[in-house]
Amino acid sequence: MLKPVFGGEGGGFECLMMGVVTVEGSGGAIRVGVEEEYHIVDATTRRVTARAGALLSALPEESFTHELQRSMVEANSAPFLALDDLARDVCRLRRKLIAAADELGLGIAAVGTPQLADLDEVKVFPDQRYEKMLSDFQVLTREQLICGTHVHAEVPDPDLAVAVAHRLTPWLAPLLALSASSPFWDGADTGYASYRTLVWQRWPTTGPIGKFGSAAEYQEMVRGLIRSGVISDAGMLYFDVRPSQHVPTVELRICDACPRVEDVVLIAGLFRALVAREVAAARRGPGPEVQVEAARAATWQAARWGLEGDLVDPVEGVPRPAKEVVEDLVTGLRPQLEAAGDWELVTRLTRQVLQTGTSAARQRAAYAERGSLADVVDLVLSETRTCEWDRPTGDHDLPSCRPAA
Repeated sequence: MLKPVFGGEGGGFECLMMGVVTVEGSGGAIRVGVEEEYHIVDATTRRVTARAGALLSALPEESFTHELQRSMVEANSAPFLALDDLARDVCRLRRKLIAAADELGLGIAAVGTPQLADLDEVKVFPDQRYEKMLSDFQVLTREQLICGTHVHAEVPDPDLAVAVAHRLTPWLAPLLALSASSPFWDGADTGYASYRTLVWQRWPTTGPIGKFGSAAEYQEMVRGLIRSGVISDAGMLYFDVRPSQHVPTVELRICDACPRVEDVVLIAGLFRALVAREVAAARRGPGPEVQVEAARAATWQAARWGLEGDLVDPVEGVPRPAKEVVEDLVTGLRPQLEAAGDWELVTRLTRQVLQTGTSAARQRAAYAERGSLADVVDLVLSETRTCEWDRPTGDHDLPSCRPAA
């Protein structure tokens, strides 16, 4: 029995996983789990509010935890083989969180950055570790008002996890583009689809992960960074993707929080397929070293445009329309998606997001109607609250996650 901890900052909840799952090179039995970070919004003013303590007191500790800021909370799913089951669990957690927030006159926003916030009033959660981060990093900590979607995919072999994390690097920018939900910052349009990415990249241990020959070599790098005094613990390694320090997984960290559950499930399905493909490739032999400078540039491009412009082609390294890059990504993963039983669902969700656009695009459209950021907040609150789940076949319908007003 494994008792892993899914938590973005080295904390989080404990969830039982029976047995060790074999990672199939064809893209088979890899469990996948999700951590979602949320902003807490005052339902009247539409501004983020530091009410995490009151909200968490009404929620089970095994599924919900605090984050760096008092205006944020985190929910942690269990690991699943079926994307349908993952979707149901995400919806269940959102329903529970939203119901508790309703009782307090609060709203829950699954979005990369808040549209309305008083940055001077934001406070870190009363925790010794967070208070040290505030002392050490100052404005970086105070302005860390950002939320992400983190996906864990099981890779029990530590050496394999390190190799796979590096091999995944060229393929992460399209996943960021699919999640882009943070065009506004401090009450203004930043011009970026994911401004959260730019806020995040200011930390000293962010960005693409380098190539390491083994888990031992990777851990030596971690110990060296801690010895340097720049970071205080391994939880402060904020790479775009990383081997987890607490569970036998590779963890995706590059994506914005997603208002729509459909986008969360799509990203989880694509990430699992990518992991399966790279696990098989890594077992065949070492691959080429990924150029981290090119990966960083591709990440910036995805943060700038989301799906509404060009992305850098992960293979050719040239700009191409985002829709084409995403479609090629999905098509290239067909063997792994079919092996996991995800092909039909993932292709349906891909068509949907390419038709409706990113959350960033929808937010800008809502703002353009009346020039009201409150309207944008309402859109995000509504999308976060709406958790209906249907398979493309019409089977396994999930009731709406709309708690009573």
